[in-house]
Order: sequence, then structure tokens, then C-alpha cells
Amino acid sequence: MARHTFATTVTLSNGMPIETVSKLLGHTKLATTQIYARVLQKKIAQDMNDLERKLGSI
Repeated sequence: MARHTFATTVTLSNGMPIETVSKLLGHTKLATTQIYARVLQKKIAQDMNDLERKLGSI
């Protein structure tokens, strides 16, 4: 449970790339990290807002 919380709440939801999270967890395969990391709805909304802002400045 701690690995799930760390991967999802502490790292990914604060903008850390999943590749970095994977290294922090000691995984050699990104697929292993994806088991522990859950993409939260809040993170999806934040990423979409960031994309919209970037596209709007073009």
C-alpha cells in the first residue's frame, strides 16, 4: 500500500514523470511501475489545463 501511495499521491500527482518514479521504486520496467501508479482524475484535469494553456500561447 505504501508503494501505491508514494507512486500516486506523493510523486505523480505532484508532476514527477513516471520514468523518475520508476527509478525511485527500483523498477527496471516501466510496466511494473504502472502497476503501483494510478493516474488520478485530478492529475488528468491538471495536465489538460496545462496543455490548453500551452496551445493557447501558440
